[in-house]
Amino acid sequence: MSNPKILIIEDEDLQFEIYEDSLSDFEIVRASSGSQALQILSSNVPDLILLDHILESGEEGLPFLPDFKQLLPHVPIVVVSGALEVHDQMTALQGPRRAHYCLTKPVDIDELKKVILTAISECGETEVVKQFESLERSKRVDIESLLSRSTDRLSRQNHMKERLEDSTERPNISALAREFRVARRTIIRDLQDMIRRGQLDPSVYPKWESEEQDESQSSPDGKGQ
Repeated sequence: MSNPKILIIEDEDLQFEIYEDSLSDFEIVRASSGSQALQILSSNVPDLILLDHILESGEEGLPFLPDFKQLLPHVPIVVVSGALEVHDQMTALQGPRRAHYCLTKPVDIDELKKVILTAISECGETEVVKQFESLERSKRVDIESLLSRSTDRLSRQNHMKERLEDSTERPNISALAREFRVARRTIIRDLQDMIRRGQLDPSVYPKWESEEQDESQSSPDGKGQ
């Protein structure tokens, strides 16, 4: 298996030589500016991008973050710079077009290696896969919950149908709600569904104008007819 590839966007030759020497376990590709990096990325996909902020020809690295993430959203980015204020570092790490890490120059090489290994193994493509898996699990839970509610509703409606289909009297909504442990509006919705499907005669549940009208026809003890 080939060594992980790192695109290092760094304009200073001495700093790049330090990276090249200390990161010899990786395949190194260099760009001196953000513009050059975009050209390289269009045909040469790395496993990680190491980005300096102050670059060649007066370019700054952070404004290129959205372009890099748009082009290769699964590739982790580590910003290494001595020219960033705290709020700039926070900006680099926030939002959908963010870097994964932001280190300050002069950077500790051992720390940099640990960050690179963590980013390659746990961020980027791995992170995207985990997000998709989490989304799929969430969707499955939602579907299972929806199916469960649907099954409960159909079972409840079947019991109500057997009890009411031969009756022409108005059902006791409150009593049914207590029996099936649901809200009154759920029972009303069930009755409307069954009438709409032709499972019950409309006279079983005439359309009431308001909840007040329903309550006015209940018995004095509040339990309905």
